[in-house]
Amino acid sequence: MTERKPAGVSFESWVDKQIREAEQRGDFSLLPGFGKPLPGIDSPYDETWWIKAKMQREGVSMLPPALALRKEAEDTRAAVSEARSEAEVRRMLTAVNEKIEAAIRRPPPGPLLNMRPFDIDAVVDEWRAERGSA
Repeated sequence: MTERKPAGVSFESWVDKQIREAEQRGDFSLLPGFGKPLPGIDSPYDETWWIKAKMQREGVSMLPPALALRKEAEDTRAAVSEARSEAEVRRMLTAVNEKIEAAIRRPPPGPLLNMRPFDIDAVVDEWRAERGSA
């Protein structure tokens, strides 16, 4: 679309012509998602859809820090059952415990944290019991 609009031709008809020619060349059939339904097309309109999509792609959380830490702790606790070794379980829980302890010492803004660090030995015992390797 490097050519310039000729004089005397309305802008709308010139653009329509450019689109029609690109369609005929098959330029649009090479685009990602061609022939697939638009995601969320049946959902109600949300003015901030693009912000939410960008945040999801970037892995940014909209939760206050205390709630984000609670979610991280829940996700880690759920992921423990998928861990392959005791060392991995301990590493996962230690990382979350450090964050919890830091938040207890210096509470983040937002709702109360209301959490305690994981008892790593108890969780490891549960992990072993799940695997039948007690």
